[in-house]
Formats: sequence, structure tokens, C-alpha cells
Amino acid sequence: MKLVGIVGSNAEQSYNRQLLQFIERHFKSKFDFEVLEIKDVPMFDASNDQTGHPAIQYLNSKIQAANGVIIATPEHIRTTTPVLKSTIEWLSYKVNPFVNKPVYVVGASYYDQGTSRAQLHVRQILQAPGANAYVFPGNEFLLGEAKEKFDSEGNIIDPGTITFLESCIEKFLRYVELVTELEKPVADPEAEDLEARGKIATTIEDVDMHADNWIEQASMKVGAVEGNTYVKLSDGLLTVEQIDDLLKSMPFEISFADANNQFIYYNHNKSCEEMLAKRSLEQVGNSLGDCHPKATHQTVKWIISQLRSGLQDVIKVYDSSHGPDKFVVNTYQAVRNDIGEYLGINEYVQDILPLIDWYLQQSRQELVSGTDTLSGASVSSNADTTSSASRSNLEDSTGLEADAVSGASLKK
Repeated sequence: MKLVGIVGSNAEQSYNRQLLQFIERHFKSKFDFEVLEIKDVPMFDASNDQTGHPAIQYLNSKIQAANGVIIATPEHIRTTTPVLKSTIEWLSYKVNPFVNKPVYVVGASYYDQGTSRAQLHVRQILQAPGANAYVFPGNEFLLGEAKEKFDSEGNIIDPGTITFLESCIEKFLRYVELVTELEKPVADPEAEDLEARGKIATTIEDVDMHADNWIEQASMKVGAVEGNTYVKLSDGLLTVEQIDDLLKSMPFEISFADANNQFIYYNHNKSCEEMLAKRSLEQVGNSLGDCHPKATHQTVKWIISQLRSGLQDVIKVYDSSHGPDKFVVNTYQAVRNDIGEYLGINEYVQDILPLIDWYLQQSRQELVSGTDTLSGASVSSNADTTSSASRSNLEDSTGLEADAVSGASLKK
């Protein structure tokens, strides 16, 4: 489990930071924990939108990726700090990482009140529209007279306080599990529009998606770069030509359909007739509905809905239509950005039989007829068990054959 802790103070010396750092050390065997600072977050001002500020985007991505949040708030004149309230305001303005996120509010105070009023206010703020967090009820951890509760190493010295904190954290972990189950995504195949009639940030409008020269028209519309123009990637620097040649050199067929279910790329390195999943340049730009036979649409919708919802990140399907001399696997991989938003599907298709043969040759092993085992290495003889979505699962879910879902296969 991954949790993050938010220090509700911008002070250099903070008992609430010490409390979160103690939680990080003391519970390291139970969950991953990262302490986050809010010192660099600007004061909230709706007339000056700063949701793109690096400090706000950093917190947004960290909270989005976490299973739950622990906020440690000080108490200033009977309420929380301005910097913490401002941070929560930014994170409920145009970015909303707290929505449906389990949050536990704790606090340490110099005096004996233990931030009780501040915690109450933070709880109320987190339940406001825009924040909509699942705030952990009860189990108030109020560390009063904090100056006497920590030793020189930042550890809580009172055994009774530690025992109570352990009890609260254990209950919060169970609460996170309950909320996670409650908010588990539901896949809805019928919501998938295979005609790509919607619009996303990368949709190129006013270009006929059915045009045979869609690539040329769309490229002209957006002023797409080409040739030896450099593209800065997250982990490298390549020219457009290098990226193109690199993708074409891959030992499998790749295609990409965006979150709007529009087929916009494949690594064209063979003729259509030679491909395992037959595609053509004229298809690029088409909707996925146009790229697949109608008889397979329910299956395609099921696969997309599984990936979009996050119920599965990868679905593998064995395609038996290529005969006994090939073992073709279609892999559907969800593509997501750094904060987990669904961007589309990377489908890659490969005949893995040559790889299996090479492995057997190199390892001097052989498949044993009539058994489910590979001599020295366990392998199922049933092809469907290589798939996280076997033929039987797909047929049960959709009533259709699993073979006919190849990413952008030509209509039949």
C-alpha cells in the first residue's frame, strides 16, 4: 500500500513534520510512505490560476498515485494554517486529487489542545465540493505538548501514545481497503463509442477520419514535424526519422488507438498481406468501429472498457486463425500518463513460436507431448493460459470469438 503524508506547515521546525517522519519510520514494514511539503505552494487566488505551478502539480500527481493520505495539521488561533487551507483550495479548484481518496487528519500541538479545532476544520474542508475526500471518522490522534513527546532523534517517547497511534493507523489501513473496494471502477462496454464521435485534447478536428490520406491532411492541419527535426522525450532525444525507424524495427506489429477510440498509428514495416493483424495506411485515422468487423464490436468494447476502467492493464489473446505453425498473441496494453489517466491502447501482435523454439534450443529442453509441463520449466499446453483474458473469458463476457479482435484488422 502506498500512502503520502502532507506537512500542514511551512515552518522550518515543525512537530507535525516530526510526527509524519515518525510514522514513516515506525510503520515502514506495513506500507510505503512519503512525506510531502507544501512550502512552495502559492496562496490561493482564483483570479490568478496557478494550478499549473510545479508545486501544485507535484502534489496532485503524488496524491493521485497514493492509496491514501495522512495530513498533519498544526493549530493557529483555533484553526489550521493558511498554507494548508490554501493548498487544499488549489487541490480542489481545477485539479481534484482528493476526490474519493481516503484521508486521515492528525496533528501535533505545542500546547495541550492537540490541534482538535484545527483537525475539525480540515475535516470539514476536505468534505466540501471539489475536495470530496473520504475523511476517516473518529480515531482522533491529538498529540498535545509535543515538545515533551519527542526525543532528540524525533521518536515519540511515550509507549501509550505509540500504542494508540498504532491502533489508529491500523484502523485507517482497513478504512483505505474498504474505500478502495467501494470505489473499485466498473467497466461499461456499452459506453464505448467505437465510432470515435467524441473529442479529446489530441483530437484533430475538421479532418475526415475516413479519408484515405488522413495522415497527410491531419499533419498539415497541425503543422506536424518530420524528417530530421529533433523531439525531446522524457528519457532521450531523437529525430522524427529515428523514432519512425526505431518503431519499424520492433520485432512485432504495433498499433495505437487513442482514448477517443480512433486508430492513429501503426509501425508500417510490411505489406498488408504479410501482416499478422492486417492493416493499411488508408485505415489510419479511422474509428475502431471502422477497423473491425461488426461481429467483433462487442468484444472490442469489452477489451477497451476493461483497460479504460483500470480493471486490467494488459489483456492477452491467443489468435488461432494463423494455423498450427504459428502461435500469435495479441497484447492490448493500456497507455496512461504520469497521473494514471487513460490515453489509449497500445496493441502489439507477435508470433511467439520462434521465440519458444529458440528458448528450447538454447536451454536444451523440449516440450513433452501429452503433459502440461516443459521439461525443467513449467508451461501449460493450453494456449489460452498465456492470456489474462482467455478465449473462454471473452466468449463468456461477449458471446463472440476472441480471434477476431485484432487491433485494426481489415473488415471482412
